[in-house]
Amino acid sequence: MSVSIDITGLLPERIHVVPSPLAELGMALHALAEPGHHPGLQGWATAVSARMDPCLADRMCDADFLWRTTFSDVFAPFAGIPGRQALPGATLAEELDLLDKLTDEQFVDAALEFTCQSSYAEPNRSILGTPEVQQRALELAAARGPHQVRFTRRLLADPSAVRAWFRQLVEDCDEAFFADTWERLQHQLAADARHKTDLLRRKGLAEALKAVSGAASLDEEARLITFDKITEGRTVTGDGSLVLVPTSLGWPHLMVLHRYGWQPAITYPISGPGLTAPPSVEQLTRRMSALAHPARMRLCRHLARGAYTTGELADAHGLTAPEVSRHLSVLKKAGLVTTRRRGRYVQHQLDIGVVSRLGSDFIEGVLR
Repeated sequence: MSVSIDITGLLPERIHVVPSPLAELGMALHALAEPGHHPGLQGWATAVSARMDPCLADRMCDADFLWRTTFSDVFAPFAGIPGRQALPGATLAEELDLLDKLTDEQFVDAALEFTCQSSYAEPNRSILGTPEVQQRALELAAARGPHQVRFTRRLLADPSAVRAWFRQLVEDCDEAFFADTWERLQHQLAADARHKTDLLRRKGLAEALKAVSGAASLDEEARLITFDKITEGRTVTGDGSLVLVPTSLGWPHLMVLHRYGWQPAITYPISGPGLTAPPSVEQLTRRMSALAHPARMRLCRHLARGAYTTGELADAHGLTAPEVSRHLSVLKKAGLVTTRRRGRYVQHQLDIGVVSRLGSDFIEGVLR
């Protein structure tokens, strides 16, 4: 399983390493929503949550599926600008202006990423112009919960209003907590960007990618960058650019934007905090045995990002519902998966606290 970027014809001067305040704000929102993914940020998350205005916290909950279970490409609007050579803005306001330049179709498609549709890289797909696609989006949103259904209906009915609402939410988050955080982080991110840019100039793309992540590799002859991830995807730079975006809040997530028609972008963590001690030998044996099956590893990738129903997992992985149920049963017996009921849906989720004790290699693999 891997995500690859075909860089045939990509010129060295079109490879850029640029921090993104909007992407980092998205990472901050994710860390607040899923502190278990980021043990090194729990102190920061607790402090921010404690002083947050309750009204803002409620508004964040209304759309947290944009950054909780998936990381929507609305946080990388530069990649959707025609010409595929735009860069992240230097300020949050500049990046929000780029967001306003996306078409309604682009914005809706990116915002609906949380429904886990399998058409992320599908060409010539019109959401706003195809009732069947809209109905499918609503059906998928229904499995996520009532908030998601309401958001999807609003988004399909009036994309401009939702875009304005999202922009206001981002600006309010910036005023409430992110501006101070960005002030502390931007110098560290800029320094890393300069370092990676220097590596590109002196030693080439292969060495720069090696410094970005051990999961990235370059086949010089095939002109193909490959990322070792528990998912499949492919994109091309074509006559556009390749953008690398460093994040200080994002470890262990390594994200490769490969949406069809958008500029490829790589968001990579610049540091990784240590995790807790490994489990006992007995626990390790039982849990690693449960994870020995490749299908269960792929399921863990989904379950690490949020709670999913058996039907959603079956649809995403091309399995039957009984097959998924059998795999989930093994994972639950090993204590790796928890289950909860939301209305008529039963959702399953990976217990990050438990799997973190398996070691950083595993948790980084499923969250990469």
